[in-house]
Amino acid sequence: MNTNTFEKLQLNEVKELIKNYCVSSLGKELIEKTNPSGNFNIVKRRLNENKEARKILENSNHIPLEGLFNINPIIEKVEKGMILEPNELISVEDFLRGCRKIKSFMIDKEFYSPKLSLYALNICECVSIEEEIKYCIKNNKVDSEASKELKKIRRSIEITEGRIKERLNKFITSSVNKKYIQEFIISKRDDRYVIPIKASYKNEVDGVVLDTSSKGTTVFIEPSSISKYSLELITLKSEESIQEYKILSYLTELIYEKIQNIKLNMEIISEYDMVFAKAKYSQANKAVTPKLNNNGYIKIVNGKHPLLTKNVVPLNFEVGKEYRSLIITGPNAGGKTVTLKTVGLLTLMTQCGFDICASEDTEISVFEKVFVDIGDNQSIENALSTFSSHIKNIADIMSRSNNKTLVLFDEIGSGTEPNEGASLAIAILEEFYKMGCIIVASTHYGEIKKFATNHPHFENAGMMFDKDTLEPMYKLTIGKSEDSNALFISKKMGIKDKVLKKARNYMSEKNYNFDLISDSKIPIKLIEDEEALKDLPNLEIGDKVKLLDYDDYGIVYKTIDKYNNVEVLYKEEFINVNIKRIELSLKAKDLYPIGYDFNTLFTSYNKRKLEKDIARGSKKALRKIQKEIKNNR
Repeated sequence: MNTNTFEKLQLNEVKELIKNYCVSSLGKELIEKTNPSGNFNIVKRRLNENKEARKILENSNHIPLEGLFNINPIIEKVEKGMILEPNELISVEDFLRGCRKIKSFMIDKEFYSPKLSLYALNICECVSIEEEIKYCIKNNKVDSEASKELKKIRRSIEITEGRIKERLNKFITSSVNKKYIQEFIISKRDDRYVIPIKASYKNEVDGVVLDTSSKGTTVFIEPSSISKYSLELITLKSEESIQEYKILSYLTELIYEKIQNIKLNMEIISEYDMVFAKAKYSQANKAVTPKLNNNGYIKIVNGKHPLLTKNVVPLNFEVGKEYRSLIITGPNAGGKTVTLKTVGLLTLMTQCGFDICASEDTEISVFEKVFVDIGDNQSIENALSTFSSHIKNIADIMSRSNNKTLVLFDEIGSGTEPNEGASLAIAILEEFYKMGCIIVASTHYGEIKKFATNHPHFENAGMMFDKDTLEPMYKLTIGKSEDSNALFISKKMGIKDKVLKKARNYMSEKNYNFDLISDSKIPIKLIEDEEALKDLPNLEIGDKVKLLDYDDYGIVYKTIDKYNNVEVLYKEEFINVNIKRIELSLKAKDLYPIGYDFNTLFTSYNKRKLEKDIARGSKKALRKIQKEIKNNR
């Protein structure tokens, strides 16, 4: 299988629908990576999981998957030797607690899901890590109770900050300093306590200027009365950071020691998130788990394309038992392509382990490969026409197919001359049949229908068409081909009956009657005025004339008719040439003796030609002889 198959059959769009039911990016990533499997046992396991997950949903109020967010970026930091931040540690704690909950929940549901519950046994409970993180980290920061040293340092910080604020309050309330102060507040600059002083008095206040306002009218001064305590506070803050780092390192080390178990937990949680997302999708869309087989048999009962929502006509389809190839015919826009896509997509969904929208007696085969040729792959860059691109794609499919392959062809052989296209399509279908593939193809070509009718392992099917409303019914009937209805639609649209009669005659006889030209209403400009006739040659039977379009010579067989044409013998053929395209070369009287019988000359030629045609086995010549014999009886 390839990405072209997934794209043409819109498998990725179905994945996006199912992702919406995931609670975390863990499940979404797993669904994104899920591809159709050609292994019967893997597909069977996937579908059995769906059944069990649906039973759990039906018998539970909710699935405890909250808090199970994707912590893979955090785990990657730990593997690189980086120390985790408090908020990251809390995420790990939430994840581990969620793992414990889902483990307990799933083991309790062993009766409904014997297979799914087994996964839960592999979930590692890291209770000690949970408790340590919970004890040490509160409100997204390291708690003072995390260690005695940290508690002692933070107590000293509180005392020192209290002394600083006490002295700064005395500074603010002092009447001596009142005129210097811009605002009567205690502020901070670079984690040091300052007082806003008017810039004009900055030299009157004993202290260190740590900052200036944007307008320059205010300076922020740390009074000298608190300098000692400020330095003490800086030292304490440094000691606090060291203690916090030690605690964060300790907690990160605990996670590192259990990192393999945590990664296994992530894999199991990803599986659970994906499985329950598939089950929720199945419930929401009233989907079913189809029966499985491994022999190429597909039976779809009341199947629906999952991306079509409004007034969808259910599909009933079958291939792979009494016949291995199905040829679908019918009118344009009648649903042939949708049928192909539905068959292909439901097959891919099943092999991905997704339930499908159909009746319970639907049965899907597991294929090693599924290939499609649908749509116009015309390429400007590669100078490929529509036909060439289709053939290139089919050639690629042919080189990679085997007897475990499903191939879907839309309008096979189209895009070129119909006779060649139909013949090539039949040869291609035969080759895929001999390779053991299951084939579903749509076509308008009658020859392909005839081929399918006569072949013991091919079957025809048709998309039904309402002849009263001119509307397609989007309903497939197997065992009966349907016409394209071009003539019927033309009649309804007002095309004349005599035109449709001719069309039917051409379809059956392939005999195009050009004698009707004489009855046409096309205005013919006849040469009647003498001025125009003066410049034209006066031709007689037997005259040698130059044919301007051929730059060669011929002999006049019949003189000018009312359409201004002259019939000329040229290279053993009689052709009609407009008199304006002829120049007189030699008159017959200069070429032949007086009284020469020209009819004998041309008749002899006809006989010689007839003998030559008979000698080479011309069917036209034989029919002519049979006709003459019949007329002479």
